[in-house]
Amino acid sequence: MKLLRVISTIDPKGGGPMEGARRIDTELIRLGHSTEVVTLDSPSDNFIQNYPAAVHALGPSKGGYRYNGELVNWLKRNVGNYDAVIVNGLWQYHSFAVWRALAGVRTPYFVFAHGMLDPWFKRRYPLKHLKKWLYWPWAEYRVLRDARASIFTCEEERRQARNSFWLYRTKEEVTAYGTSSPPANSGEMALNFFDKFPKLKGKRLVLFLSRIHEKKGCDLLVNAFAEVSTNHEDAHLVIAGPDQDGLAAVLKDKARQLGIQDRISWLGMLQGDEKWAAFYAADVFCLPSHQENFGIVVAEALACGKPVLISNKVNIWREIEADGAGFVDDDTLAGTVRNLRRWLALDPAAHIKMSKQARMCFTERFHIRKAAERLLEIIQDNSYKY
Repeated sequence: MKLLRVISTIDPKGGGPMEGARRIDTELIRLGHSTEVVTLDSPSDNFIQNYPAAVHALGPSKGGYRYNGELVNWLKRNVGNYDAVIVNGLWQYHSFAVWRALAGVRTPYFVFAHGMLDPWFKRRYPLKHLKKWLYWPWAEYRVLRDARASIFTCEEERRQARNSFWLYRTKEEVTAYGTSSPPANSGEMALNFFDKFPKLKGKRLVLFLSRIHEKKGCDLLVNAFAEVSTNHEDAHLVIAGPDQDGLAAVLKDKARQLGIQDRISWLGMLQGDEKWAAFYAADVFCLPSHQENFGIVVAEALACGKPVLISNKVNIWREIEADGAGFVDDDTLAGTVRNLRRWLALDPAAHIKMSKQARMCFTERFHIRKAAERLLEIIQDNSYKY
């Protein structure tokens, strides 16, 4: 098939949806299919050239909504060249533009919500939710209603999506999601990491690798680490990820107040081999999010055989718990403390066993090939019925 992906941005700093699109498109091409991407990024953005498929960058675009007057016309001119259109994300102009452009057209479109219908946002940002309600009936509701299917990356996300807006109608499908196998030279990559960060050698590394954002529970992790690390002098917290809102400065100040500033390393955004090296060097991965649609970084940690400590607001928590691939608790300070303490209490044999379970969990559930094959199945099953 020849597929078109429509996504607001493919900037890696945007997090999971962008990384997921990149991984799945790479796998789709391996499977013999053709994918192209239309995005509202500027053609001059340096990350455009690094995408694995052909990119049509129509930006720059306006404001947080990323309005772009060219998108609808581009889609109308070109949509006949594709067998199906995949929309990544809601609440920005690209999804509404697809609905406008494809009305009455035979080419089907499919929507990945990427957790953007999770009721956590309604509770956390009630004023923003009210604004979305004003927008919902004439835009995103129609986008989902007229899609051949709305695709959710796990069963928990599908269930949660029904609770944000009472006006809700769409054909629901669930697909696997995940990441590709990491580089195999784990020992060499870990050594490279310690060569670059020698003060971390010999430590028990707790890794947080994600956007530094309030919904990720970074503050919980800093406070919880301060509470548990007093009895574990070899424990060290590594925080890696882009800081788009200035939260890192607040957290660093909190670490100083707690007296643990020397026990936290801030590495910034890691990509490519540097990212995989951090996973291999770590002993455990921690993500105490308040809301996480899927968590590709969780799948990446599992792929490297690392146990994961996550909250029960990471939507794949049931799978992690069922496979014994880590520990799950509430997205609170107490829950984060309990997760860290349970991991720190493991003896070496139990830790090795959990690491094996983590790798098995990735292989059985979250390898990107399964995600690509399931996506193709959904498109084929829903494309030729009308």
